[in-house]
Amino acid sequence: MLPQSPPEPLNVQGRTRRVGVEIEFAGLPPQQTGELVCDLFGGELQPISPHRYRVAGTRWGDFTIELDTQYAHPDARLQGIPPRHDTEWERQRHQMRLEFHNKTRELIGDVVTGLVPTEIVSPPVPWDELGELDALFAALYAHGAKGTDASLLYGFGLHLNPEAARLDIEYLLAQFRAYLLLAPWLRREIDIDITREVLPHANPFPKHYALKVLDPDYAPDLDGLIADYLEFNPTRNRELDFYPLFAHLRPDYPDPLFSDNLIKPRPTFHYRLPNAQLSQRGWGAVVEWNRWVAVERLAADRKELRERAARYVNHHTRSPLARMVGRLRDWIKEVRPHS
Repeated sequence: MLPQSPPEPLNVQGRTRRVGVEIEFAGLPPQQTGELVCDLFGGELQPISPHRYRVAGTRWGDFTIELDTQYAHPDARLQGIPPRHDTEWERQRHQMRLEFHNKTRELIGDVVTGLVPTEIVSPPVPWDELGELDALFAALYAHGAKGTDASLLYGFGLHLNPEAARLDIEYLLAQFRAYLLLAPWLRREIDIDITREVLPHANPFPKHYALKVLDPDYAPDLDGLIADYLEFNPTRNRELDFYPLFAHLRPDYPDPLFSDNLIKPRPTFHYRLPNAQLSQRGWGAVVEWNRWVAVERLAADRKELRERAARYVNHHTRSPLARMVGRLRDWIKEVRPHS
């Protein structure tokens, strides 16, 4: 399967848009996973800490492979704190504290290995080269990695970070509206795993917020869009997480969420919905990218987007009785014999 071209294949610099890919899985620890990445794409395996590795210098950039819990890794903020006093005794105490912290985090990682997933974070890959990245998913499965469907306990996901083609409010709002309209279809196509439905990591947007955004009269500026998003979504756990993009566009926005260490500012949409279907033949980043492209195609068709948004708002703001009557009329039209 080949990756489909989005309506706007280039970024604002006129270069091919890129896509970051993140995948979670069990059954393969970080070091062994890093060695597999090196075998496929070259580069040099570099240990960052006992449960976090970097594969540096691949054709696309650096991969990061780690246990997917912050408690298995040294806290970078703590590492940067200097000794309280410039004395030999205080420097030794400070070093002892750091060593104790690092060893504790290493032991936590040892204990939870096998209980929390390994995660690969790829460098940004040009969208038309995603098929080459898919070799990694087949290799992971061949070496014993287990995806979402291997256990009821595995709420693993694949995240795509498509680079935005533009950064103006008209473009961003069109992409958002198209996603809200296609989200139910995407969930059916992906067949979201029951464990991931229960867990909060890829929750749908609240219906009342979707109605606000899809209202034809909704025309915020960037700060207005961010303020409304914060009001209705004070969490990263959404199927399409806008916080990395907003933090890139407005790094000084006055809200504590924008300084969250887990939010990495970048000019991308953080699409969190897909399962990690490693055991499914032919599945990979290309499959999920092609589904995402359907969102971009609807966003690019402004007439269709307006009409579908208006129908959505009209349907969901009618009374339950009116909706029932409308469905009854549609049913009668379907079953009435043709004259």
